[in-house]
Amino acid sequence: MRQSDGQPMKLVLADGSVFEGRGFGANREVCGEVVFNTGMTGYVESFSDCSYRGQILAMTSPLLGNYGVPADPEDFLASTFESDGAKLLGLVVNECSPGYSHHESVRDLSSWLKDAGVPGIEGVDTRALTRRLREHGVMMGKIAPREASNDLPEPSLPLDKVVPDVSCKEPIHYPAGDLRVLLVDCGVKLNIIRHLQKRGVSVLRVPWDTNLLAVEEEYHGVLLSNGPGDPKNVMPLVNRVRALLAMDKPVFGICLGNQMLALAAGADTYKLKYGHRSQNQPCQDLFSRRSVITSQNHGYAVRDSSLPADWDQWFVNINDGTNEGIRHRQKPFFSVQFHPEAAPGPVDTEFLFDDFTRILSQYR
Repeated sequence: MRQSDGQPMKLVLADGSVFEGRGFGANREVCGEVVFNTGMTGYVESFSDCSYRGQILAMTSPLLGNYGVPADPEDFLASTFESDGAKLLGLVVNECSPGYSHHESVRDLSSWLKDAGVPGIEGVDTRALTRRLREHGVMMGKIAPREASNDLPEPSLPLDKVVPDVSCKEPIHYPAGDLRVLLVDCGVKLNIIRHLQKRGVSVLRVPWDTNLLAVEEEYHGVLLSNGPGDPKNVMPLVNRVRALLAMDKPVFGICLGNQMLALAAGADTYKLKYGHRSQNQPCQDLFSRRSVITSQNHGYAVRDSSLPADWDQWFVNINDGTNEGIRHRQKPFFSVQFHPEAAPGPVDTEFLFDDFTRILSQYR
């Protein structure tokens, strides 16, 4: 069942393509990078992922919203949300269900997005849109009323401003056990914190621009979080990570954290044509030769040929051969491009948190 009373809207791409549809969610115009995700479920978790900040997300799954959205909890860490609400800039779908059925849900998808100020457009041929983005690469676009100009304005949220926008503003403590991790927050998914706590690891979450060498509280290792945008837009943080490596404390990076660790080590990163945004990306551990199914959400990658001699490529994407992880040959520094806290496999890569916890105990 499609909505029938939505305002006529359109998605305009930078190459001049126009996709018409009907609006839902917030009634406003936005402009940002248009990307696509091929996941079939988990839209609440995806839409609350800070890595989509500043982006208009097109979903290839033909129906969204059929199981609704849970209520905002008093404690988001105890929920299934990945942050404190919807973080994407805009949403493009083929069909947004006005009805829903799930024992935890209390509202429809459109209402949730409206409260979060996120506009959506339905009735779009998302298959055709995805093919265009795959052929030409991700590009800027806008969601706007059908009668609006096709000219693109400045981005609603510039991509070089997204990490400061989603990072915490003050340090936050998450107690759990004697092991302690300093989590550098670039837009961390809350499930990363849940996995650390489940293993008895206490977390000190600090803003992205924290002077990491001046943190007075004791910690046994560092986790560089996921986050939105180009890692080269946070070079001040990369430089702080480079200084941090001289302390020889364990460092674990996830997604954007993988790219930042690579830059800190002296390697390079580059933008992918259309990125990896799905729940079924196959990767291979180049040391064990084991293959895993991973959840991913990134538009940039590490250039493996640029890794210094004392670093190894660890994981590789089986689909396109791009880098999916790095590790130092002697020191406790390692990172992955995918999301081990997610559950696509469903637990193919949770062992990384076990390994990190074991290494932390050795450096206590």
